Amino acid sequence: MDGIRLMDTLTGDVRPLVPLEPGHVRIYSCGPTVYGPAHIGNFRSFLFADLLVRHLRWRGLRVTWVMNVTDIDDKIIRGAASEGVGIDVLAERWLERFLADADTLRMTRPDVLPRATGHIAEMTALIETLLERGNAYRTPDGSIFFRISSWPAYGRLARLDPDQLRVGERVEADEYGKDDVRDFAVWKGPRGSEPSWDTAIGPGRPGWHIECSAMSMAHLGQSFDIHTGGVDLVFPHHEDEIAQSEAATGRSFVGTWLHCAHLQMAGSKMAKSTGNIAGVDDVVASGISPRALRYALIAVHYRQGLDAGDASLQAAAGAVDRLDTLLAALAAYEQAGPDDPDLPGVLQAARAGFGDALDDDLNASAALASLFDLVRDVNRRLAARALSSADTGRVRDLLRDLDRVLAILPDADDRLDADLERLLADRSAARAAHDWAGSDRLRDALARQGITVEDTRDGQRWRRAKIGDHA
Repeated sequence: MDGIRLMDTLTGDVRPLVPLEPGHVRIYSCGPTVYGPAHIGNFRSFLFADLLVRHLRWRGLRVTWVMNVTDIDDKIIRGAASEGVGIDVLAERWLERFLADADTLRMTRPDVLPRATGHIAEMTALIETLLERGNAYRTPDGSIFFRISSWPAYGRLARLDPDQLRVGERVEADEYGKDDVRDFAVWKGPRGSEPSWDTAIGPGRPGWHIECSAMSMAHLGQSFDIHTGGVDLVFPHHEDEIAQSEAATGRSFVGTWLHCAHLQMAGSKMAKSTGNIAGVDDVVASGISPRALRYALIAVHYRQGLDAGDASLQAAAGAVDRLDTLLAALAAYEQAGPDDPDLPGVLQAARAGFGDALDDDLNASAALASLFDLVRDVNRRLAARALSSADTGRVRDLLRDLDRVLAILPDADDRLDADLERLLADRSAARAAHDWAGSDRLRDALARQGITVEDTRDGQRWRRAKIGDHA
């Protein structure tokens, strides 16, 4: 466990991960705001957290992963009003879409997916504590604001001088008559037809920032190990989370803050506000497989910018195809004789290199380099007929083991339907009868249905075609 080191945004240091409870890592991730479809830039942030969770579990740690669902905010209210539906109807629609896209990208389902509207009681209790301690105050319209001047540590996460702060996204400057332009709303008084809850602190609805503090502490405790999100959330969202949480509890809120760099498209940040976005279904419809899209989104170190252009997506498709090709070759390979005496050491070194890379601040690119070093080595051994049939099973077992983290290989139980199996059998029979024309026709028929067939000294082998194989 001491070998896992992570870059903490708050301190700026790469530090060993030392869970508050030995052997159990508690993680909170800022999840979707369900007013529309999540784009692949959002999913880069979600998948980096997924990779972290998978790696920690692969290392034998227990992980509790909580990802919130923001189902009440200004954008949801506006969207629901424009469609003439309730906020619950709009939120449910886009939450279902988010979960479907997450499944498409093989994202681990978080252990808890709390919704903001299901935690109003926890939010109001937290706000009551802030009022009692003088960290929050009421305004005449029934709103409640956090008083930044009461929290001298404000700005540490983003390395900002509190006296020089400017108003940022989702920080209202004038609408609620607050005392200081820097202060942020933890509770918004009732306004017109907006959704409102009757609570011990009065009617209204929660501010965005208080939602995450209340939900994370409700499910992980007042202090927990890791908080993840996109770099755009450092300020003001995560800065505000720290201030209101630590002011209310008097305890350190989060052990390690991890932030993912932006995904770019055509050289600029992917964002709904500019229309510079692509959804999961858009990319898949363009011919990139979900596995290749997942690969593209996790292949670059999470703190480095990533461009989701055609070149990177095609490179990801090619990488996934190399893995598929190797699996197909291993499945078809037959060789009697002794095992390769060097193979156990090769496999052990590959696993160690893969794990060590991910231990080092989740360095996915270095981990993948170790994997493809192994792919090249095994391909050479296959070509030289240096492996036994038993050896190929050992290689497959290791690839499946590493894929517990990566989730990019075809399903282990991937099977062809009966019609395709019959075409393969017919083609094998045609080749045995030296009916080369018939063999070619059957190969083309399989190709039209997305199956690439290759002939080797071990017989024919098949794999699902990558985009462009038979264009």
